[in-house]
Amino acid sequence: MAGYRWFGAAAILGVLAACAIEQAPGPPPAPRAAAPSAPSGASTQPPDPVAAAPRSMPKSRWVAVRWSDLPGWHDDGVIHAWPALLKSCERANAEWANACGSAKALADPNEARVRDWLQRHLQPYRIEAVDGRSEGMITGYYEPLIEASRAPKPGFGVPLHAPPGDLGTRKPWWTRAQIESQPAARAALRGREIAYVADPLDALVLQIQGSGRLLLTEPDGRRHVVRAAFAGHNDHPYRAVARWLVDQGAFTFDQASWPAIKSWARAHPARVGEMLNANPRYVFFREEPLPDPSIGATGAQGVPLTPGRSIAVDRESVPYGTPIWIDAVEPAVNGAPARLLQRLVVAQDTGSAIVGAVRADYFWGWGEAADEYAGRMKHPLRMWALVPRN
Repeated sequence: MAGYRWFGAAAILGVLAACAIEQAPGPPPAPRAAAPSAPSGASTQPPDPVAAAPRSMPKSRWVAVRWSDLPGWHDDGVIHAWPALLKSCERANAEWANACGSAKALADPNEARVRDWLQRHLQPYRIEAVDGRSEGMITGYYEPLIEASRAPKPGFGVPLHAPPGDLGTRKPWWTRAQIESQPAARAALRGREIAYVADPLDALVLQIQGSGRLLLTEPDGRRHVVRAAFAGHNDHPYRAVARWLVDQGAFTFDQASWPAIKSWARAHPARVGEMLNANPRYVFFREEPLPDPSIGATGAQGVPLTPGRSIAVDRESVPYGTPIWIDAVEPAVNGAPARLLQRLVVAQDTGSAIVGAVRADYFWGWGEAADEYAGRMKHPLRMWALVPRN
């Protein structure tokens, strides 16, 4: 979503958790590349971090560590995170000015040169909560691709709306249930439809993710892909539909997943409206062209997100643009076993469900299986921030 992402797949399920969050193919992430030896003359032993003082954030504290303390540091192909880091450098703050200047000037970046640059210019810090806890939770989000029609037609009758004209003057605006039932709310949205999707769950997932791609059919039959970008909401709190379903006895907390929600909806079509109305928040969109489908939606930092290398964080715990080393697990999907997820990512987004010191939402991109990976990702997490030495 351009500028702000309010929810992720985590918001479908993550609100259930006691933790407290806008292609190229997404999942699975790019294979790890073995790190070649550093170039001749390069420093492979950065300065001892003992002299680096702890750092304090409003909701976290950072403790200096050695590079050898980062689990799996030599197993990830850090070159794959380099484009994301350079994108964040376009919005660099004063602390990053010198480091970003050096990064942009790095000639012919490859795995060895990038790894050496990171170790010479940055200092790793373990991220902890203010009470010293260093383990949190990682969830996932993605950019849905939904088939849509410009005009309503059989099979495509669920509208996506642009913001109503009185959105800024009526706070809060009508709830989701009132939008369906109140003539004044319906009148305010008349003519604000940007597209129609086939299923109310398609609209819900776009609203939860905050943005998505529409495979749009025009009245003349022309088909093309556009982005439905976040343009506002009705100022009501978000309520997870998964929590409502657990309270209804549809499934247990451990069974909660987006596939489980869809399965319940198929089995209980008469109650889908009741389920949707349990979440009073309603999100509005604006249509944006998608000239380059390999570029992700824009995150809260104001730069495009990179599948497998961008994360959303709590901005009071981790500043935007910070490279982060994560130690987590990928979900088991479609019979594939869970596997370690130890890699370099960059904090480029945020969201209302992403709260806490050691908390991240991992961007899976788009395309086949992205929703499966994102919807099932809910695992323990450890995080390390990489900060300029200057």
